[in-house]
Amino acid sequence: MDVQQLKRIYFVGIGGIGMSALARFFKQRGATVSGYDRTETDLTKKLVSEDIAVHYTDDISLVDKEAELVVYTPAIPADQKELNWYRDNGYKVYKRSDVLQWITEAMFAITVGGTHGKTTISTLTAYLLRETGYGCNAFLGGISVNYESNYWSSDNNVAVIEADEYDRSFLKLFPDIAVLTAMDPDHLDIYGTPEQMEEAFIQYTKNIKPGGTLIAKHGLRRGHELESSKKITYSLQNDAADVYATNIVQQDGGYIFDIMGKGWMLQDIHLPIGGMHNVENTVVAVTVAHLLEIDHTLIKKALAGFKGIKRRFEYVLKNDKMVYIDDYAHHPEELAALIKSAKRLFPDRKCVVAFQPHLFSRTRDLADGFAESLDLADQVILLDIYPARELPMEGVTSQMIADRMGNPVHTILSKEGLLEFVKVAPLDLFITAGAGDIDKLVQPIKEILEQK
Repeated sequence: MDVQQLKRIYFVGIGGIGMSALARFFKQRGATVSGYDRTETDLTKKLVSEDIAVHYTDDISLVDKEAELVVYTPAIPADQKELNWYRDNGYKVYKRSDVLQWITEAMFAITVGGTHGKTTISTLTAYLLRETGYGCNAFLGGISVNYESNYWSSDNNVAVIEADEYDRSFLKLFPDIAVLTAMDPDHLDIYGTPEQMEEAFIQYTKNIKPGGTLIAKHGLRRGHELESSKKITYSLQNDAADVYATNIVQQDGGYIFDIMGKGWMLQDIHLPIGGMHNVENTVVAVTVAHLLEIDHTLIKKALAGFKGIKRRFEYVLKNDKMVYIDDYAHHPEELAALIKSAKRLFPDRKCVVAFQPHLFSRTRDLADGFAESLDLADQVILLDIYPARELPMEGVTSQMIADRMGNPVHTILSKEGLLEFVKVAPLDLFITAGAGDIDKLVQPIKEILEQK
């Protein structure tokens, strides 16, 4: 389908981070865009302010009956009335991933896939392309702090897209440059086994357009099976990779470092955000920019101004007395990277982590990993599991993680209990983490800490 010609589009689940980027894409191209979501959020309010109509009641009388295209997210329940009405009445109804497929077919596409780091790498890459004047259309899974948006456009026919593995969505994309960060088990409610998930990531690399490039993490367990006519491996510091960082120095909650590539290097890069994993993410983004032959001086200048992504090692508060970090981490590997990075940056502080598990199935499948990662903190508060699209599972609660932890300094609290804890506990390094609705506590926690 020619996405350039569409004039009326309706979104079922318009408030999702990926869906809202697509809504903005069509709106920017002059289309009439409207949609439904279950609840009003800061993101839906911004869409409304951009002249995109949004309603919050599943009501057929409120849909756009003249829509040429209806887009939905797989998170929408099967009994949603509006979506079923469109289907029953012969409208063109497609998943978000179908629309992203058309975009990858129509543009030079850079896609970022893998279990971790997708949002940061795709945002960093798109930021570099925008700030250096190269230009791109960005479809991101997070809010760029620099631009307060998850989407931006360009006349340059280039797209940077976060490639989501949930529901196998990323297998519809056809990239010119594909990034693969990790193949760790996740979404086993969809894939069944870790091996089947790995097969999907291998298939993702088979979708690279002829003559395209794969940028893959060095040392992936089945890395030899990944397919591409041109393959570049990257690492944080392993010099066996094609591209890696070296001479890393911590500075004021960020880093100074060099990037070494085959036949090229970039020295004295200043990255003003925290997290050693973000140094590695920068290696990937710079590699993409180098492939596109962007001037190294422009790359360095842009990186020094990067402010990060909302809820990705985000410094909510940072001063001599208190550091408060908020992060989207919802997988054991992500939690481990988050906690290790924070403790390295602030080694003399007591690291207290409040974590909200996301999904019953993920908690059940990865409880041992969550316990091991959380044991890296000095003190842990667990909130109840955020169910998202799932119904409760018998015996699956946050206690599953608590029972497996070696560190005895942990407790399970309600959201209200967490706010009371923050009021009275001596805190100098505090982290909130999770992909559920823990983000709604960030502002109240910040206000309590500022008052203290």
